Amino acid sequence: MSGGELLDLLVVGGGINGIGIARDAAGRGLKVAAVERHDLASATSSSSTKLIHGGLRYLEYYEFRLVREALSEREVLLESAPHIIWPLRFVLPHEKSLRPAWMIQIGLFLYDHLGGRKRLPGSRRVSLKEKPYSNGLKPGHDIGFEYSDCWVNDARLVALNAVDARERGAEILTRTTVTSAKRDGNLWHIELRADSGATRNLRARVLVNATGPWAGEFITGALQLKQKATLRLVKGSHIIVDRLYEGAHCFILQNADRRIVFTIPYEGKFTLVGTTDVPYQGDPAKVAISAEETQYLCDVVNGHFAKSLTPADVVWAYSGVRPLFDEDGSESASAVSRDYVLDLEENGGQAPLLNVFGGKITTYRRLSEHALQKLKPFFPKAGGDWTKDATLPGGDIADADFEAFLAEQTRRFSWLPPAMVRRLARAYGTRIEKVIGTAHGINDLGRNYGADLYEREVDYLKDQEWAVTADDVLWRRSKLGLHMKPEERAALQAALPNE
Repeated sequence: MSGGELLDLLVVGGGINGIGIARDAAGRGLKVAAVERHDLASATSSSSTKLIHGGLRYLEYYEFRLVREALSEREVLLESAPHIIWPLRFVLPHEKSLRPAWMIQIGLFLYDHLGGRKRLPGSRRVSLKEKPYSNGLKPGHDIGFEYSDCWVNDARLVALNAVDARERGAEILTRTTVTSAKRDGNLWHIELRADSGATRNLRARVLVNATGPWAGEFITGALQLKQKATLRLVKGSHIIVDRLYEGAHCFILQNADRRIVFTIPYEGKFTLVGTTDVPYQGDPAKVAISAEETQYLCDVVNGHFAKSLTPADVVWAYSGVRPLFDEDGSESASAVSRDYVLDLEENGGQAPLLNVFGGKITTYRRLSEHALQKLKPFFPKAGGDWTKDATLPGGDIADADFEAFLAEQTRRFSWLPPAMVRRLARAYGTRIEKVIGTAHGINDLGRNYGADLYEREVDYLKDQEWAVTADDVLWRRSKLGLHMKPEERAALQAALPNE
């Protein structure tokens, strides 16, 4: 077989799990590369509800291990990246016909105590007749229950893990496809093809399949192996609408189908509503919200809020495909476990293959840690666990106090609009100075594409965060696409390659 550079680990998949594994491995001193055939976080990892949460509803399915692990991760991740992760308060209006109050209170008691909560405030009962909770709600909702979880900029979480992986020695290859990977004794021989047409050969001691909803296709396609696991693909769709209510709190709405839908303040002047759970077949790259899903989410909102929504009110929508490990053949998509499975295949002493099935964004760090623990026998000289106490790029904010950090940056860059400073501080944390560079006035930032997106920031994203197209910049590295006029988006698209 052909040769090529020898790696310890080749990770296939540029979502949160694949990039998280690459980062963890690089920090242990392993020689690592990660390959993604599109952009980082171009599929499931940029299409989540954008929460770092334990998953309150998973308690009903007795997923105590998953909930405990996820709850313990909330504050670990909050400490590691306080610029892109921050606390939220969620209000659950009590629906007497669905769940008795005592059941909710028991669930919230477990939620408060399962994960060793330290910084986040605990749950409490609130009156929905009083402000701010009464804002926007229909009359008839008298009591609710408030609890804590966290928000995350999901696509930036992937990008920052990739930056950290690279700075620890990993190579991150985007817009690159694994055309074949074959075992030859104790090594994998891998052929790559970049979108430019350039080809490359690599060898790796271990191959990690972290391709998410494409995990089964990758096994039977590029690897030419038999798929052992049952993956169930579930579509989750969200809509963005003009702000439904004032206040920083979120609502978690119960429905007669026993599903829940979140309404979350989003990008200043919008509300994010989601998600759905719909079985999905077909190419995950072509996933899109259906008219039925849009109407479903509008109906949920209309059942709880005074402001009536129609599909015409939707400003933007997005969908993602969650690859769930369906061990027991659950009938309901909502009942399929969100837990992850790490399947290590050694095939009689030949080069190992680690398949990553399932998982959720909240537990990506623990999944990555468990993956490297599972691979420890193949790399006995590798370092130990390290990510729990490590910050992500830009996250080394004193005492994880973002507001104090923001105040300092607002004084430092007083020549910038305060709203722009806040956005840059949220996106880049302590690396804001790398974006602004040597600029001393707003004219030094180059062309303004709109929504305070300047040429210098675009150049930074291209040089440091693998952004290539306008969509990379407007919808994954940021959500500025929501704030720009069509002609402004078109101007950026004209300056950058098309998708």
